Amino acid sequence: MNTESNHACIFHPWLPVSGHRLRKVGVFFDAVRVGQEVGEKLAARLEALTDGEPGPVIAQSSAGWWMYFLVAAGSSAGRSWPPGITRLGSGGRDAYVGIPALTGLTWPLSWRCAPRQDRRLVDADLLHGTLCAQLGWEPRPFERG
Repeated sequence: MNTESNHACIFHPWLPVSGHRLRKVGVFFDAVRVGQEVGEKLAARLEALTDGEPGPVIAQSSAGWWMYFLVAAGSSAGRSWPPGITRLGSGGRDAYVGIPALTGLTWPLSWRCAPRQDRRLVDADLLHGTLCAQLGWEPRPFERG
């Protein structure tokens, strides 16, 4: 076993030691799903804004080519997201995200930006603001429905 992977799993109980596993959103994190083209630009911008440490971002290279930005549980709610962006979090239907291990065979999932030992996730406010600016989309007041 890779001791680096084992060490990271101590800090991230949702992180598998090998392969990949489904994790229910809203427990340890929420996820914001973005198409790969927009997601790549967004991840690069977030890296620039955070000195290369934006928080965990997963790339899925099949079934739609998505990117998943992991934010604190509950933090994706209470705001409107641009069309084509999917918020996966508590308060809705059950949803799951595939989480790859840090190393080894994890296809079709990989880390665009790996999780850190300090447990920091992507900042939901920074993600939302950067995404809206990138797409030129003005957020609407959130309405509970």
